[in-house]
Amino acid sequence: MTRFLSLRFLQALLVVLVMSFVVYSLIGLMPGDPIDIMLSGDPNMTAADAARLRAHYGLDRPLHERYLEWLGNAARGDFGFSRQHHQPVLAIVLPRLLNTLYLMIGAFVISVAIAIPAGVYAARHPRSWVDQAINLFCFAGISVPTFFLALLLIILFAVKLGILPAGGMKTIGQSSFTDQLRYLILPVMTLTIINIAQITRYLRSGMIEVLREDYIRTARAKGAHESRVVWRHALRNAMIPTVTIMALECGTLLSGAVITETMFAYLGMGKLILDSVLANDFNVALIGLLFACSVTLFLNLVADLLYAVLDPRISYR
Repeated sequence: MTRFLSLRFLQALLVVLVMSFVVYSLIGLMPGDPIDIMLSGDPNMTAADAARLRAHYGLDRPLHERYLEWLGNAARGDFGFSRQHHQPVLAIVLPRLLNTLYLMIGAFVISVAIAIPAGVYAARHPRSWVDQAINLFCFAGISVPTFFLALLLIILFAVKLGILPAGGMKTIGQSSFTDQLRYLILPVMTLTIINIAQITRYLRSGMIEVLREDYIRTARAKGAHESRVVWRHALRNAMIPTVTIMALECGTLLSGAVITETMFAYLGMGKLILDSVLANDFNVALIGLLFACSVTLFLNLVADLLYAVLDPRISYR
């Protein structure tokens, strides 16, 4: 196990290094830079002033030199300064990361709590009206665009019923947990509907395949209770491919919830990365993307370890 974890750590470190260079290069090759934005906003700035600023920030040097300097500073814990927010990068990223974690954990927990029983029931009763209703809901959740689903929820709960806020983080002048929870309901509901559809479809397919296996037939022939056959024998094996989807979905929730966060004006990681790229705030965009990459790698490692928990035949020794 120690050797396996050490190899995975080295692989993850290599992937993060390669990703940092690729992302840094892509951002650095984008047309324009922060000095161009300053030029467009200050008509009194001359070309000589712009040249001095580029030299001061090192923007006139080759891309690989700037990357090596950034990598050395990052290794010492200095991730740079946000030109857009005028604060250190970590002071900007960490609060947004915490906000996204609220979304991610809430949507993930609710999705799993609903998707697993729904997938198991649909697999045990194929072609029934409940199975058809679950399939219809899943296809709708997969097919409907995220922005359209968010708009429907806003129209229903915020405009028509008026029971939930349409967007934002909290009511001005209030900081209670209950008030913040009301603003989380709609974005969490949007992400939950999408995730339930994905997880339920994969779990239903896996359960139908596993329930046809010989060892399930043997367990029933030995007189094992049906709930034990389904929840202990069949579900554990059907969960192996589903765990992979869950890990990937968590990584998507961390960095890919841009549309949801934008629709509900929620200040999370996805919106921060998008705004930083559009504003040429290189340091914030780079650290945000690397955070998302690192979390995705960690969740894939957790998924690999869960394989051994679900199936005792899998060993990493």
